[in-house]
Amino acid sequence: MWEWFQSLFPALNSGGNILLMIGVGIGTMLFVFGAFDAVRPANPAARRYNKHGLGHRMTAFDAGLLHNPEIDPKGMWKALMPSDKRERSSLRRNLTNAGFVGEGAILKFFLWRIGLAIGLPMVVVLLLFLRQSGVWLPGPVLWFVDSTPRLVMFQLLTLLAGIGFFLPSIWLSRKVKERRREIEESFPNALDLIQISVEAGMGLDAAMTRVGNEMVHSSPAISQEFRMVQLEISAGGERESALMAMAQRTGVDEVASFSNVILQSIRFGTSISDALQIYAHEMRVNRELKAQEKANKLPVKMSAVMSALMLPAMILLIVGPVVIRWMNTFGDL
Repeated sequence: MWEWFQSLFPALNSGGNILLMIGVGIGTMLFVFGAFDAVRPANPAARRYNKHGLGHRMTAFDAGLLHNPEIDPKGMWKALMPSDKRERSSLRRNLTNAGFVGEGAILKFFLWRIGLAIGLPMVVVLLLFLRQSGVWLPGPVLWFVDSTPRLVMFQLLTLLAGIGFFLPSIWLSRKVKERRREIEESFPNALDLIQISVEAGMGLDAAMTRVGNEMVHSSPAISQEFRMVQLEISAGGERESALMAMAQRTGVDEVASFSNVILQSIRFGTSISDALQIYAHEMRVNRELKAQEKANKLPVKMSAVMSALMLPAMILLIVGPVVIRWMNTFGDL
């Protein structure tokens, strides 16, 4: 078994030296990444927040607001990150929609992708090496290593590399959908709380901050987005750009409509409380209509399941007695 694997991977003929080389390579990469993070200059805006005692309230999501503008990868990062700026922008948009922001989000994503693409096949290679070294392995593992043909083993390594490479993208897509669904379900309640706070005499910024702090446990995504908006405004950004950035980060239509309502109310000088009240009423109506739409779709969706499960039983009940009678009648002929 080990002979054909050595012919497949000649570098393994060196025995234990290959593991030493792999360990040295991994250690070098970890040292380089750690040194890079250590010598990277801190963000001035983050230093100002820490100086005023606000750093302890910032989460990893909040700190992502204080990242540097996206720049083209240089040096060794060119081998890890895509060179196309449009592809990086699309990936950054997906990461922000999933709740991962910051200047190192794209790099970490590709590090995970490359690490899984290399690590999963290396698990099989490690099992083969342990089998050759005589280390005790469970019975199913021994059977798998000894009975797998050479071609099948090579196909398995290729399959594991593909799974490790595409698994982070699949996970990211699911994370984006889950976060959007959480925001869609929690945003009407958050809007009602903002409306009540504004009607009680609080300003819009104070109301969003209060609602964000109150919804930390019930809806972390909404809380993070509201605090992100207030952090950006506190750092000197414009309210319009902060609200539009929140709508772009979430990718939810209700949030985009909320941002437009607030901006139009501020631009034309109308009452924010009245605008929020009207929009909250419209959102509740739309939420009820969506619930009715889902309820009306249930009979159509259930018809296929019911027909697939009930029709065979009904046919058996109807045709079964007839078949039995025919068998009794013509069985003696």
